[in-house]
Amino acid sequence: MDVYGHVNNARFLTLYEEARVALMFVGAREAGLTSFEEGIVISRHEVDYLRPVDYGDSVRIEMWVEEIRPSRFVIAYELYSGDAVASRARSVCVPFDLTAARPRRLSTAERAFLEPWTAAPADPADPRDPADPR
Repeated sequence: MDVYGHVNNARFLTLYEEARVALMFVGAREAGLTSFEEGIVISRHEVDYLRPVDYGDSVRIEMWVEEIRPSRFVIAYELYSGDAVASRARSVCVPFDLTAARPRRLSTAERAFLEPWTAAPADPADPRDPADPR
């Protein structure tokens, strides 16, 4: 909590991390994939703070994979306080070989796990039909 009674901006990154770890460790493990547990590093975070979140407010995070490259992937997030988007963020994730102390490429299994997460959530404020290309 900051001096104004809001959730501190650094805590937003912790909440994003908890969501990301749940996907790459819990979700991946449930899918039979454990290689993310062997090493992922963050090479970049981008965070937009759109509104304060009061201490004690319930929050939820929606996330998706925005981009998959041979040796990195980008996770995008929206943090909601109630029905309002309070923050948007992106994390560039790099698979990392901890033993060799160097980045590595995504495996075929890792890419297959991430691909179903590439669709962004529908914007509730956008009245367009997602099936309509206009």
